Amino acid sequence: MNYRTTKSGLKFSELGLGCMNLPLDYQESKEILKEALSSEISYFDTADLYNKGANEELLGKFFKENGHREDIMIGSKVGNEFFQHSDEVKWNPSREHILNSVKDSLHRLGTDYMDLYMLHGGMIEDNKEETIEAFNILKQDGLIRAYGISSIRPNVIRHYLAHSDMDVIMMQFNLIDNRPEMLLDEISARDVKILARGPVMKGLLTEKYDSVADRKFEEGVFDYSQDELKEILGKIDAPLTVSTMNYLLSQPVASIVGGASSVDQLKTNVAAYQQVDYQTHDRALFHDLSYEEHL
Repeated sequence: MNYRTTKSGLKFSELGLGCMNLPLDYQESKEILKEALSSEISYFDTADLYNKGANEELLGKFFKENGHREDIMIGSKVGNEFFQHSDEVKWNPSREHILNSVKDSLHRLGTDYMDLYMLHGGMIEDNKEETIEAFNILKQDGLIRAYGISSIRPNVIRHYLAHSDMDVIMMQFNLIDNRPEMLLDEISARDVKILARGPVMKGLLTEKYDSVADRKFEEGVFDYSQDELKEILGKIDAPLTVSTMNYLLSQPVASIVGGASSVDQLKTNVAAYQQVDYQTHDRALFHDLSYEEHL
């Protein structure tokens, strides 16, 4: 496993584990997390909203039982105010909510600091200065090592690039959803790195692309019809998952954050990563997309 470091000194494994889809059954999730550690994955990504805190609790239980806290990085997210006894979720990026929520997340994770804390979204109308102030307070107090945002909104991203000291931006990024390319120069100029989520595009960038296109992309995606997707993907000689990882790791990406709901899925992702040569990908088969047009 290779690693990449951000300006705050966070050391990301090039392949991270997105924990949102971990099974609720602890024994099943435990096996996935053990496999991740044995594969030298060091970044584990969660959010307070995932299963209303239960996902954070699962990670906390595992690392309490198995140690490794000093060897791994945990990232979580905040901004969605949820309620245990209802399905209501309110968007709340306020200073007060962030400063209170981090305490709950740290308690669930069983740790006294978080490596990375991200705003889980972002709106133009937000009081972004207040949000940035909250993250800076947490960093100064040692409760977090670094912060960032998870967003695809260009205007929101540009504001945080210009006015904050964030380390990372999490965005869906892969061979097909290449929208982050439109901001790469601005992101790199601020020495910020990308966490690439959705690297296999709901399974479309795997060997099962044909059946996935039939089940999940009946209307196509972005500028591509279903038939065009199948035609283009069929022209790629290298394994699709390897090709999209090659593409991502040629960008200012800190980590490819792939999810896994089984040990086999994780092993498949790791096997693809191990074939990366940092050179061969088929980005040229996909024409440029307009970032704003497809938000």
